[in-house]
Amino acid sequence: MRSLLAALIVSSGLLAGCSFDSVVGLVDPYRIDIRQGNYVDQEMVAQLRRGMTRDQVRYVLGSPLVVDMFRKDRWDYVYRFRPGSGEAQQRVISLFFTGDVLDRIEGDVAAASGTPAAAAQERSRVVEIPPASAR
Repeated sequence: MRSLLAALIVSSGLLAGCSFDSVVGLVDPYRIDIRQGNYVDQEMVAQLRRGMTRDQVRYVLGSPLVVDMFRKDRWDYVYRFRPGSGEAQQRVISLFFTGDVLDRIEGDVAAASGTPAAAAQERSRVVEIPPASAR
């Protein structure tokens, strides 16, 4: 009787282990989308003009995520998006100032006249921004 009870307990444990593995393969847990950093879209970049002050740039794009204390003439806007299922995406936009005015932009931005195919081929580019008087 004891050996039958022991065999029953062992076999039920093995069956539970096998069924648990099959359930784990079928059930996919929900994972949330994670957004971190400064979201900057093409419309926001299109509002920037060479010669804008730091306060004007901060009004358009918000405060930068990274301000290097050794290079105060550079602001970095970093945005990272990690969907619940899929690959993480990251965009970095760097603004360079001369004195207190905006000089140029570099990073993962597309020029307004650029095609999506060209933007997909080249991730990092320099965008020429018109002077403030060209509005």
